[in-house]
Amino acid sequence: MTRLVKNIAPLGQALLNSYSLLFFSNNKLFGFLLLLVSLFNPYAGLAGIVAAIVSISTAYLTGLNRTLVRDGLYSYNAVIIGLGMGTIYNYSIAFWLLLFVIVVFSVIISLMLQFLLGKYRLPFLTIPFVLCFWLVMLVTKDFASIDFTYRNIYWINDLYSLGDKPLVNLIMFMENLQVPPLIAAFFKALSSLYFQNNMLAGLLIALGMLIHSRIIFSLIVLGFVAAYGFNLVVGASPEGSNSYLMGVNYILVAVAVGGFFTIPSLHTYLWVLFSVPLTFLIVVGLGKIVGQWNLPVYSMPFSITVLCMLYFFSLKAHAGKVVLTPQQYYSPERNLYNYLNSRERLSNMHKVRLHLPFIGKWMVSQGYNGQITHKGDWSKALDFIVVDSQLKTYEQAGSEPENFFCFGKPVLAPADGFVQQVEDHIDDNEIGRVNNRQNWGNSIVIRHAEGLYTKLSHLKKNSIRVKAQDYVKRGDIIALCGNSGRSPEPHLHFQVQSAPYIGSKTLTYPLALFVAERQCGPEVKEYTVPEETDIVFRPVPSLPLQKAFEFLPGFNLTVTAEGIPDGRWEVFTDALNNSYIYCHSSKAIAWFRHNEEVFYFTSFEGDRDSLLYYFYLAAYKVYLSVEPAVPATDIFPLQPNRFTIRQWLQDIASPFVIFSRLRYRSLNRLVSADFLDPTFSVESTQTAQFLSSKKTVHNFTILIKESRIISFSFRKNNKNYTAICTPRDY
Repeated sequence: MTRLVKNIAPLGQALLNSYSLLFFSNNKLFGFLLLLVSLFNPYAGLAGIVAAIVSISTAYLTGLNRTLVRDGLYSYNAVIIGLGMGTIYNYSIAFWLLLFVIVVFSVIISLMLQFLLGKYRLPFLTIPFVLCFWLVMLVTKDFASIDFTYRNIYWINDLYSLGDKPLVNLIMFMENLQVPPLIAAFFKALSSLYFQNNMLAGLLIALGMLIHSRIIFSLIVLGFVAAYGFNLVVGASPEGSNSYLMGVNYILVAVAVGGFFTIPSLHTYLWVLFSVPLTFLIVVGLGKIVGQWNLPVYSMPFSITVLCMLYFFSLKAHAGKVVLTPQQYYSPERNLYNYLNSRERLSNMHKVRLHLPFIGKWMVSQGYNGQITHKGDWSKALDFIVVDSQLKTYEQAGSEPENFFCFGKPVLAPADGFVQQVEDHIDDNEIGRVNNRQNWGNSIVIRHAEGLYTKLSHLKKNSIRVKAQDYVKRGDIIALCGNSGRSPEPHLHFQVQSAPYIGSKTLTYPLALFVAERQCGPEVKEYTVPEETDIVFRPVPSLPLQKAFEFLPGFNLTVTAEGIPDGRWEVFTDALNNSYIYCHSSKAIAWFRHNEEVFYFTSFEGDRDSLLYYFYLAAYKVYLSVEPAVPATDIFPLQPNRFTIRQWLQDIASPFVIFSRLRYRSLNRLVSADFLDPTFSVESTQTAQFLSSKKTVHNFTILIKESRIISFSFRKNNKNYTAICTPRDY
């Protein structure tokens, strides 16, 4: 029985997704609503269901990608074919045979177009439906066993077989309702996607869409109004703006261009105002061409416009005004919120992690665009010195280089790389004197990546421990701080450049992570540039914390909490070397990254009631150090499925402005200072911010002992839970 359910469940998911995908969604409840709406015309609805089952079965049996089949990718065109044929033709053996053949053919065409258009990262949209239905309309004229139906004239009679008088009365009530013609036309345009023409179907689709996505709802309204307004201005014939064309062309174009295949923004909404009139022109022009064979244009103008616009956007992707959706979550809100969150959190993920090139605390004596020497092409540089508590740079009289605290201190490689150029023969200056002839003094240039070099200058004579072509690791001691070149007193000059030569122009580039001591206290800075007068240093890493969050591939963990299903977690790494925790029981996935300084999650997929989800919230970002005690802060992506007025207001406004935030904060504490076995806790909070108001949503505590995570605690539905983490054998 269990095996039967497992085999049927994917078929049910694929069936519902086949309906919801017509409206750019994979929400199963929305798909179920659309399936019910399609049955308002029982004959068409049944044909649509049969077509979906045939296409899904064909895709499964021919070995197509199971995930894409489950998502409804190969079957949503078949649903429209079934609905169309059930609307136009009478049932007969020949009808079902033709439906079977043409649906299988639609799967073949879908796969072919996926391969052809996929090279350009373009979708095949409803092209399989249009081509197949054109073929059906052309050939059925010669098929004596297939005839047109007159049911649509008396379609209301068919409803008695489905819902008897209550449903019929409701539909008739909606049809007779006195509403402005524009609103009635809007609802009928939505219903036309299912080959219907009634207010109730359109109203249910609109309500389902509003619940599913506020952005899509705003776009269908915008698309409808834009088409109606354009038709009003140009005075086109009624054939160019009937309910069917409104629904399957103008409204769908607005959704596709404005917020599904693109990240919703003011620019995409403006492009909708261009795309809809363009589609209008294609409808009229293409109609004259295919009309010669008595064929309607159906949704082909929609497909043509969207493909043209998406290809155009891909060619101008670097302009930054319109962003193609990088990862499809089948929700414009999720697409937008995850994109904004990733851009804010992970935009520096692929940068080379450059670190401070010294040990201990140093002060930035001259920063970017400094007033002394950091000017013009060499303005993006940093000078570092060592100061005492009185901000003095030397002891005794300060008349000798050796009196300065930084003189002779180790200089470290800021990142892994190959040494490109070394200068090591220049004498150190007497205090107050400078060597303008050999401006940079003793220097080292290191190549970290193509077009990315660092240069460290004013080094002590004969202190350089590397030579050209040597490979250095981050943190290796490569020289000592000196006073050579244009340096009146000892200091370390550090810059990033794009060329491998001493004296090359500087380049703006951030340091990966450091602590800056300021008047308000120490602050951890990530991927930024230290400011002048900052006292900076690297946080001290904690080996127990590093070990606790070092989730290596193959690591297994059993997580149990009273009242919540147990979780069996396992760590994997995909082909692109991305690491993730997979919960075998809930099927949830949490993607993460880990380096010596910080552990953080990048995304979560799956059951939001699982223990893995609460661990994802608890350990969203953790600094792997306890000294100094500085909190880690971050921002969660907003959750569009939260049915609150505040969230809906944010969803509607999200393409234009973000005024709601889900903030994260964690702080590491040393609970027990046992030298051999210290105990740490990571205390974190999730705070919802709406405009200026803030509210704590969750509090978490992660307990770490014996260099591993022992437990994590959280509160859910006004009840406290403690999840116990037990390592399993590999």
